[in-house]
Amino acid sequence: MDLLGRSLPCLRARAADSYPRRRKKSRRGGANVLVNPSTARLHVTTGTGAGRIDIAAAEHAARDLLLALGADLEDESLRDTPGRMAAAYAELLTPEPFDATTFPNDGHYDELVLVRDIPFHSLCEHHLLPFVGVAHVGYIPSERIVGLSKLARVVDHFARDLQVQERLTTQVSSWFERELSPKGVGVVLEAEHTCMSLRGASKPGTRTVTSALHGLVRDDPRTRQEFLHLVGRPAHA
Repeated sequence: MDLLGRSLPCLRARAADSYPRRRKKSRRGGANVLVNPSTARLHVTTGTGAGRIDIAAAEHAARDLLLALGADLEDESLRDTPGRMAAAYAELLTPEPFDATTFPNDGHYDELVLVRDIPFHSLCEHHLLPFVGVAHVGYIPSERIVGLSKLARVVDHFARDLQVQERLTTQVSSWFERELSPKGVGVVLEAEHTCMSLRGASKPGTRTVTSALHGLVRDDPRTRQEFLHLVGRPAHA
């Protein structure tokens, strides 16, 4: 096991299913940022334990990694790099809590609601390198609708984690299925993975596309075609 794997076990933990859904309020004053453990798997904290990022341990591990890579941590430019690395990973892996306010669909709207080109970034759990792209998220309301900004917030919420794009896609779509019980949901993610463009195959510019379609968006040919057309994908995708 490599240095990072030995020293950062706290960066990979799954929340227990028994946690409540409602989000706890963030505590802005200190190092602790609490998020909804039923949907996000990581917390930032000064303590230790499952589902937490231990900042002190992360900084120590970053120091060990840099030393193993031959870095001179007595150099003024590198002296504070372990702390900056720990803080950067904590920021990238901590979702902002939010309240997903829903409203009655009193206008009886029953067509697609779609937000396209939502920018997102996440960390590949295999190499801890970022993948960056856009998400297209749509749903067909039933009894409830959700504020439009929440379509973007849900993407960001799940993206700030150690991820693979396939799981991220299904997590976003499952959230809408669970919280809104809509008539249909469609999620398409397009991203460039730096673990593929900067190393290994070294194919910069390649983009990975994943999709999760449910309900009418999957089963009704007209709705499926409309959704894929609106997000710029061929209807046979």
